[in-house]
Amino acid sequence: MTPTTPTTPAPSPTAAPTTAARRRHDPTVRGFASDNYAGVHPELLAALALANGGHQPAYGADDYTAHLAEVFRAHFGPRAEVYPVFNGTGANVVGLQALTDRWGAVVTTDTAHIHTDECGAPERVAGLKLLTVPTPDGKLTPELVDRQAFGFDDEHRATPQVVSLTQSTELGTCYTPDEIRALAEHAHERGMAVHLDGARLANAAAALDLPLAALTTDVGVDVLSFGGTKNGMLYGEAVVVLDPGRVTRMPHLRKLSMQLASKMRFVSVQFEALLADGLWRRGAEHANAMAARLAAGVAAVEGVTISYPVQANAVFARLPREAADRLRKRYRFYDWDAARGEVRWMCSFDTTEDDVDGFLAALREEMGR
Repeated sequence: MTPTTPTTPAPSPTAAPTTAARRRHDPTVRGFASDNYAGVHPELLAALALANGGHQPAYGADDYTAHLAEVFRAHFGPRAEVYPVFNGTGANVVGLQALTDRWGAVVTTDTAHIHTDECGAPERVAGLKLLTVPTPDGKLTPELVDRQAFGFDDEHRATPQVVSLTQSTELGTCYTPDEIRALAEHAHERGMAVHLDGARLANAAAALDLPLAALTTDVGVDVLSFGGTKNGMLYGEAVVVLDPGRVTRMPHLRKLSMQLASKMRFVSVQFEALLADGLWRRGAEHANAMAARLAAGVAAVEGVTISYPVQANAVFARLPREAADRLRKRYRFYDWDAARGEVRWMCSFDTTEDDVDGFLAALREEMGR
């Protein structure tokens, strides 16, 4: 049989890229709604292009994912195991499942992302009970943990098995290493494991001028959800197992949770670029610096009050609703607590000084009306 000649030739790996897509947005528009609004860091786009072309095995059997364990161990220690996933909710669901039984519960804050912003995924998908406690600054303490860490042998109550922290917190504050160590020791004494939601771990490490291990491996964290998207990646997060003795069947859990990427090389190569030469720190330091600049300017505007210490890349503030609504027409941002007139302004790796100064000028105008 004569082979059929393809009607469309395969694209040349060296040809200049073309596309039929058209730009649908104005790239000059800036905002302070979320660090997820930012585009992809140019160095990470270059990494994606580097990994493109040719064929590589799917589902994590590629060369880039094979090398990724070495990259993560350089930051988190020789026992660290890394499992790339699609997104932060997926990382949290997989990580928490790995640390719990079917009757397990997770102690966390009432502002935690797993409680307020994941559509119940840890409870509906992972089958967990979240036991929440209020905090003044988004941070747990051993005393606060004990409000929910009881009844371990009570068959009528979900068993507290994990303490879940967020670093930096949902309120923009940062745990110190001593605070995390105290929580980890407290949890471990009670037979509980420690999970850290590190969607913005890079921002906390940059703010505290510490290596990543100083806030995780060295202070007793067992499983980490490590963020990339909020620090310049196109997509992708990672579950990092810091104590392999506490988990089993991680590959199965990832697949069962619909977080196994077929073309995983494109997640892994971004993490390599992010972690290999300090790009993670440079992006986080810049975002933090822009938040500090924003906070300094906001503090000088009469009628606007900053709600929490600005320690990473978030600024929370209270201002009159009418002024916030007018300002939002010029720059996008979210309400945090509409009843209190509280909003959240986020800075990212690509926020510029001109962005901040322009926003402050608009804020002063709207507050002066």
